Amino acid sequence: MIKGLAIGFLLALVTMAGGSFLYVASGMAPVSTSDKPFPFEKKLANMALDARIKNQHVEQSPVVADEPNFLDGAKMYKQHCAVCHGLPNHPADLAKGMYPPPPQLFKGKGVTDDPASETYWKTANGIRMTGMPAFKDILTDTQSWQVSQLLAHADKISATVKEVLVPDVSVSTSTPTLAPESTHRLATK
Repeated sequence: MIKGLAIGFLLALVTMAGGSFLYVASGMAPVSTSDKPFPFEKKLANMALDARIKNQHVEQSPVVADEPNFLDGAKMYKQHCAVCHGLPNHPADLAKGMYPPPPQLFKGKGVTDDPASETYWKTANGIRMTGMPAFKDILTDTQSWQVSQLLAHADKISATVKEVLVPDVSVSTSTPTLAPESTHRLATK
């Protein structure tokens, strides 16, 4: 009896694993940004992310949450983050084609309800399969903490900091357009 249950359980596991492999290998799995997500995909991804951040034990910020650091954080945010996450009252055009869509950090709560340490971890390490890159080799630790402090206090920043977070007039906030197809030549053999 126990032997039969064990064999049945093993066969069920092998069948599920094989079915999952065939589902993915046959091209049926949703991989396009316009596809509907897997059931529980967001819940499972967030659960894994939260557990990883908790296990990493990020220390408290060595950067003080003050006006000079908010100003420096705003400059870094505008240069490196705004292209995907947008600026206050100016959503990012690039975000429209991303899945999952990057949160617009100055709209609604943003990340002001997250501790700066959590935002720092996400900034430094990135988030796999979301388009969020790791900035630990791009920004210094101090710069990453400044951005994290800015975002943790985004609902309390001064008008001076908000002035830094406006789109440049000379730079378009829309995605670049490609040259017309007629100007491209294909190589022929």
